[in-house]
Amino acid sequence: MTSEEKEARLERTRHSAAHVMAEAVQSFFPGAKFGIGPAIEDGFYYDFELPRALVPEDLTAIEAKMREIIAANFPFIREELSRAKALKLFSEQPYKLELIKELPDKTVTIYRQGSFVDLCRGPHVNSTSEVKAFRLTSIAGAYWRGDERRPMLQRIYGVAFDTQAELEDYLARLAEATKRDHRKLGKELDLFSLHDEAGPGLVHWHPKGALVRQLIEDFWKAEHRKRGYEIVYTPHIAKVNLWKTSGHWDFYRENLYSPMDIEGQEYIIKPMNCLGHIMIYKTQLRSYRNLPLRYAELGTVYRYERSGVLHGLARVRGFTQDDAHIFCRPDQLGAEVTEVVQLARFMMNTFGFNEYELLLSTRPDKYAGTIQIWEEATEVLRNVLENLKFDYTIDPGEGVFYGPKIDVKLRDALGRLWQGPTIQVDFNLPQRFDVDYIGDDGLEHQVVMVHRTVLGSMERFMACLIEHYAGAFPVWLSPVQVVIIPIADRHLSYAHQVASELRECGIRVQVDDRSERMNLKIREAQLAKIPYMFVVGDKEMDASKISLRLRSGEELGLLALSQFMDRVNPIIETKSPDKL
Repeated sequence: MTSEEKEARLERTRHSAAHVMAEAVQSFFPGAKFGIGPAIEDGFYYDFELPRALVPEDLTAIEAKMREIIAANFPFIREELSRAKALKLFSEQPYKLELIKELPDKTVTIYRQGSFVDLCRGPHVNSTSEVKAFRLTSIAGAYWRGDERRPMLQRIYGVAFDTQAELEDYLARLAEATKRDHRKLGKELDLFSLHDEAGPGLVHWHPKGALVRQLIEDFWKAEHRKRGYEIVYTPHIAKVNLWKTSGHWDFYRENLYSPMDIEGQEYIIKPMNCLGHIMIYKTQLRSYRNLPLRYAELGTVYRYERSGVLHGLARVRGFTQDDAHIFCRPDQLGAEVTEVVQLARFMMNTFGFNEYELLLSTRPDKYAGTIQIWEEATEVLRNVLENLKFDYTIDPGEGVFYGPKIDVKLRDALGRLWQGPTIQVDFNLPQRFDVDYIGDDGLEHQVVMVHRTVLGSMERFMACLIEHYAGAFPVWLSPVQVVIIPIADRHLSYAHQVASELRECGIRVQVDDRSERMNLKIREAQLAKIPYMFVVGDKEMDASKISLRLRSGEELGLLALSQFMDRVNPIIETKSPDKL
């Protein structure tokens, strides 16, 4: 069996598991109203309208009932009905009726198993006994058809695999992912918070989280200056007409916030930074000799996301893009895109991401510009990836409305993919805004724009970073690099003296001068993921040394401060992602 055939069979198994789960739920709630129950990555879900809210204990009972249904070996039976018969069959199921009325065909396909019948195209496995290694994992709320104006249903998620061993491996990874959840660690490590009373999806950076972010941003700025980028800042609001000219108002309306009235003019809060960079470019007449121009901005933007999809730092309403726009001549485009891809790879490797996937996203159904322009831009991106010998996958129809793009997905320590760098070629906005340069022939020519990020957004990248390292940041990014733990009050003065010497060397250090037991302080420093612990007592004070412990628990014994600096300086200077 090929991998494609195995994947297709597994998808049928997961879809069938959703139907088995629905039958089990119906046995407990005979009046249940059913939404949809598809197979998804790693498993399945089904949406229900039920007379009461489900609790975690319900999953245990539903699982037990599912095993009874599976043991009964009910066949999955496909039938075709006329639309009229289907409407009659599902007359007590409003969500199914809505779906049937929208179907273009005169006949409707249903599947039966045991006591359950469902509107479904299929396919399914032959019988319920083929659903073997599964587990129900969680309960969530889900608006019917993803529309917050429609009823909120209860969604039960489950996972299913071919073998018990695969299921147990997945559950182990899921447990590890729960430990690494950036929302949990963000609170435990005092990095950030979100507050419904201030507005969902809006991040408050605490001092430690803000420090990590600042270190990333300082590094980002330095690397961009090395590569000929100029740092700019642009306003957070702009007149609506600007976004109408750009096409965002027509193509991106559902993600924009409502206009605000300022002295009779309509403004909106910016969803992206590109138009501000265009305004800067157009303040002067540009020559072909001036190009390329590279403007970079850590620009905060705001986009409307439904509250149901918000997720910690990974999905927010206000976020800061590590944005840049390159204005270049057509003959410079390939070289500029190549430089961006190489910079993206450098940034990813520096932060410890050495595995990633690349997607070449092509023209969507709704697009601006001509097909010829799209084909030209897509070919440039394709050539860059092939010349650099990168493996990539075509992602049909997933380009942005103004141009094709390269998306890079970072693979974290658990093998999960995160949205990372993105590189977009744009012939459209320069045309809409008359973004030109004077060529060597003395005539005006249209520039080509490259939109790009090499981290994505600071919020999502921080979420990825926290989960990749389980909160134990590399030494150069750790908000506190050293904690000094005096054994008794008489060692406090020496502890502060050592701290002062470390600060002069640029080390971020704290002294734990609480009246607590040494072992408790060590344990709490480990939980705080602080890379180094200095224990100081009589022996250390008399020898003018420190006893070094690592957050891993390893003890390295008595060291002079100069020996520690010889150890830590190369780790910080090289930004080593995995050394202590």
